[in-house]
Amino acid sequence: MAFHCDHLLIPNTRLNMHDQVGHVASSGASTKHPKARRSANYRPNIWDHKFVQSLSSDFKCGIHADRVEKLKKDVRGMFAEASGSESSLELIDTIQRLGLDYHFPGEIKSALDTIFMESHNIYHDYQDDLSIRALRFRLLRQHGYEVCQDVFKRFKEESYKNDRMDVQGMLSLYETSFYACEDEEILNQIQEFTTRHLMDYMNEGNDDDKIHSRLGNIRHEISHSLELPSLWRVPRMEVRWCIEMYQMKQDIAPSLLEFAKLDFNMVQATYQEDLKYASRWGRDMGLDEILSFARNRLAECFFWCTGLKSEPKFGNMRRQLTQVGYLVAIIDDVYDVYGSLEELKLFTEAVERWDINTVENLPQYLKICFLALYNTVNGMGYEILKKDALDVIPYLKKTWAEFCKALLVEATWYYSEYMPTLEEYTKNGSISVAGPLVSLHAHCLSGDYEITKEALECMDNNQHSDVTYWASVIFRLANDLGTSKDEVERGDAPSSIQCYMHQTGVSECIAREHIKHLISLSWKKMNNTLSSRSGYLPSSFMINTAQNLARTSLYMYQHGDGFSIPHRETKHRIASIIVEPIPVEGIAI
Repeated sequence: MAFHCDHLLIPNTRLNMHDQVGHVASSGASTKHPKARRSANYRPNIWDHKFVQSLSSDFKCGIHADRVEKLKKDVRGMFAEASGSESSLELIDTIQRLGLDYHFPGEIKSALDTIFMESHNIYHDYQDDLSIRALRFRLLRQHGYEVCQDVFKRFKEESYKNDRMDVQGMLSLYETSFYACEDEEILNQIQEFTTRHLMDYMNEGNDDDKIHSRLGNIRHEISHSLELPSLWRVPRMEVRWCIEMYQMKQDIAPSLLEFAKLDFNMVQATYQEDLKYASRWGRDMGLDEILSFARNRLAECFFWCTGLKSEPKFGNMRRQLTQVGYLVAIIDDVYDVYGSLEELKLFTEAVERWDINTVENLPQYLKICFLALYNTVNGMGYEILKKDALDVIPYLKKTWAEFCKALLVEATWYYSEYMPTLEEYTKNGSISVAGPLVSLHAHCLSGDYEITKEALECMDNNQHSDVTYWASVIFRLANDLGTSKDEVERGDAPSSIQCYMHQTGVSECIAREHIKHLISLSWKKMNNTLSSRSGYLPSSFMINTAQNLARTSLYMYQHGDGFSIPHRETKHRIASIIVEPIPVEGIAI
């Protein structure tokens, strides 16, 4: 049963935090008496500093440089040899899935330019294979080309008469349907149709793997897609799985497979050095010993940052952004678990004023917390000022103040026993989840292009942030789906699930389904930012970061609280991406 209450997701408007706190205080809700310090009983850190520093790899970039250059040349030859749109599309799709696309941006753009020009004739003939038509649409829309859903009009008209469609075509079309915008009913109906038929295929238990041997384990691929579509998955986190799937196929390119394995291991070596740097910073800060009530999740924060920007050239951004995420987690625990309401008001004021003299009014643990934040952010701002001659500190400190004010709103709700509407909760939660904060820091730390005052002004004035807002909504709602059960047991502030249950009187099961619907709707709103463009425009850094923010949140909370509970799925995922290399034939590891 689906509830289509789209009005509950409010367009991105700034929330006046002071007005919200005042509203709650005067709402007539009873105020709780001061409580003893709470504890979430978080598990200790499982990624010991000594272990992290011991990480080493035989795949340093320089060691295998000659072989990689030879393999790059081979792949460029594949682009030149690809004749027609079908072979080019399959090559691009494979390269992207194997995590090699960042090596070939020019070749991919050139191939897609040609495919886009040819597609105007191909689409209207409707003679091409269904899976290729779907793949063409997906890749073009993914890369910002303007393509219309009408290319699937014929499928919409005939699909209900055809129950024996090619399963690979069905899967390809299913994946493509997630690129739909809000008003694209053809794609929305295709998604419903393909989901139902793929689920039926899985339930029938027919073993068609031999028929589809070129696809590898087709049933495994369908199961993987039905769990989360590729658009919603973190590209870097999928590479190892995609390599395993690719090598099961019969028509593989051996040089492409070798390149993918080598590149994965070389990127992993880069991640290890980045994590070592972040771990040394965390050890030197020593906050885990002083603020023992808070989560020490530095490795998990770094893992999150690899999802935001995976390419080796963004190493400095990952290192610095890990520090941001670590401080976000600690401050979040201060507001959610440990601090009294009066202490939280004082801390919020200190962050808003960004004045070192305000620490005199803070208790010892908050003095340490404020100074760690103050020194870290100012240090980042100083480095950016030296490099780009631009003072970003006013923007950074403002986004930290907005974050803390949003957390204070939630703390006030908790102490006043106030249950917000889902609308109130979502507006505030899109800020308290730290999505805008992380996005701004990523922009400033990217080092990929010159930071301009005009861009920062746009971000500060919320002109950038439709895509950031919807990514932050997904982040907030995915977090709630994964953490709500534990938070209810601890007696924490309400999540979106409890807000909707209280507002509508529905069961928790129905409320969870509604939250999943809102996540899907938010993805469609993010898709609008791509489909509204005319012609080819490369995805901006902000759009890509926002998409990866949403993807990583779904990944981290896919099986529960993958951030706070480190010893289950997240432990194995971190090991597979950062610790354990892929065996490469002929190379001793």
